[in-house]
Amino acid sequence: MTDLPRVTYSNTQQDFSGVHARLDTMIPHVEQMLGRQVSNRAGGADLPDEGAYTVTSPIDDRIVLGVASAASPVTIDTAVVAAHDAQSAWSRMPWRERVTILERVAIELERRKWELGVAALFEVGKSRMEAMGEVEEAIDLVRYYCAQMVEREGFRAPQKRAFPVESTEVVLRPHGVFAVIAPFNYPIALSTSMITGALLGGNTVVFKPSPGAALTGRMLVDAFDAAGVPAGVVNLVCGGAATGRALANHPRVNGIVFTGSHQVGMLLMRERAMDAHVKPVIAEMGGKNPAYVCASANLDDAVEGVARSAYGLQGQKCSCESRVFVHASIFEDFIERLAARAARMPIGDPRLRDTFIGPLINATAFQRYEEAVFEAGRDGNVRMGGQRLMRDGLDHGFYVEPVLVTDLPAGHRLHTEELFAPLLTAHSFAKLDDALTEGNAVNYGLTAGIYTSDEQELERFLEGAHAGVLYANRASGATTGAWPGIQTFCGWKGSGTTGKGGLGPHYLPQFMREQSRTVVAPGARQA
Repeated sequence: MTDLPRVTYSNTQQDFSGVHARLDTMIPHVEQMLGRQVSNRAGGADLPDEGAYTVTSPIDDRIVLGVASAASPVTIDTAVVAAHDAQSAWSRMPWRERVTILERVAIELERRKWELGVAALFEVGKSRMEAMGEVEEAIDLVRYYCAQMVEREGFRAPQKRAFPVESTEVVLRPHGVFAVIAPFNYPIALSTSMITGALLGGNTVVFKPSPGAALTGRMLVDAFDAAGVPAGVVNLVCGGAATGRALANHPRVNGIVFTGSHQVGMLLMRERAMDAHVKPVIAEMGGKNPAYVCASANLDDAVEGVARSAYGLQGQKCSCESRVFVHASIFEDFIERLAARAARMPIGDPRLRDTFIGPLINATAFQRYEEAVFEAGRDGNVRMGGQRLMRDGLDHGFYVEPVLVTDLPAGHRLHTEELFAPLLTAHSFAKLDDALTEGNAVNYGLTAGIYTSDEQELERFLEGAHAGVLYANRASGATTGAWPGIQTFCGWKGSGTTGKGGLGPHYLPQFMREQSRTVVAPGARQA
């Protein structure tokens, strides 16, 4: 089966019949593995089970994914101490040896990719292609970051000489122990990215997956162990907000890397400002992402790209498109076409081949969806969707119709707040500059897209959109589809804390700090 095509978020036109055939056998296989105890892990050993909580699948709440342990303060301390004790040896290891070990992690992830992908399908409610694409992305992330380490010579840079007998070099050194706090929606790719960035920089890790992602969290840690990552370098603690906060506030944690909500990310920043010294907080905190469809656009591409980015993964992506600005001359035509395209996107159990839209993650997400739909109908015009589906056993998950809304007043909260739901607001515009101004007038700045055949419009978008990831004329996704080594994933404004993104060349240095070393040769004397 090694000749099967690799699934990415953009290669939508390939023949994936062989991939589906493999998944037809793997889904029942993984289903038989579900329901096990998921233990926390520190120093290469499982910790005693405590604070048990049951994790069920958003696909069907009768499916038990596992029973996890909510880490107590004692368990968190055990994991942090294990990471602290392992960090000295890990950081002294030559950087090329760390790269070799991480390259083995990529091989191990590839060996386990079918089980990991199906686990994500059950855990998040991803479609088959979304789930397999995520695992392929995780593999490429590890390999790309390893290649960056090699290309930068371990981030060691000789400097000019002030005197012939002395030499100076700048090196990047680790901070120590990193807390890795991951989200539910990309439990494999984003967790792998953050862990790998920390490890390649010489740090050790205490990893806390989202509370519902204990299954894939443990599977990832097992893969790192199997690849030969030394005991104590990667440690696992499960649980919810209390676990995450206790981990972030632990005095022996030297840095935090986080993906999640703006509210939590900013709280982490504020709390670190109260420490004895500021510790790095590398945070990606969501988006409110617009696309612009100009009069000169290829409407087929625009409709396809907008539909995929707005409704893929049920809108539960930080890069999902939640606003579309359409030129007034084509507005109604575009809305009709988009509604028709969305109606052809199958909603249902992600275990089925044709499903594109699966369930919302939980009851809280459904309540947020219901509230948004109510406000959309009260204050605007719901052109499509808004109902929960209860047919054919879907009543055991939160399956909902994608929503398209027009005629909301400017400044409405549905235009500005991240919803993490399949709801798109549409606006008409006469001038692109006015649309860009409105699209930029939000707290976020993650992704944006445009459809135009006019070079001047394209240039105005590229220079005027306030976001870290820009796309033009992509049928595969108006605002989604970033891939390691191709697009970086950088949040501006309230979408990120550093102005430098993952998946690209500026990610790894964020896990290290600069040190200048000037050395006079032994026995030599300065003039």
